[in-house]
Amino acid sequence: MPRDEDRTERILSLIRRFPKGRVRTYGDIDPGAPRLVGRVLATVHGDVPWHRVVRADGSLPKGKRQRALLVEERVPMRGDRVDLRLARVRARRRAKAPKAKGAR
Repeated sequence: MPRDEDRTERILSLIRRFPKGRVRTYGDIDPGAPRLVGRVLATVHGDVPWHRVVRADGSLPKGKRQRALLVEERVPMRGDRVDLRLARVRARRRAKAPKAKGAR
């Protein structure tokens, strides 16, 4: 599989794992290429919960249609924006390797 297809599949796989009622921003999904995330979502159809991806300020790129889907999932809103403090899926932190005995 070419590199671009690998990256596209990684983006889609991540989005498919977002739980209902939670969102992530384009930059959360791929900090180095948030616009690529938008392009991928614009060209893919099917089982991808596209409505769970929002802008960095919580605003909705797809407007009323996206808002209706998010409200149906009970995503916390502040006016016309998602309340990212409450609704954002946080990246999992990598566990630190245990220290060796005697190490400081």
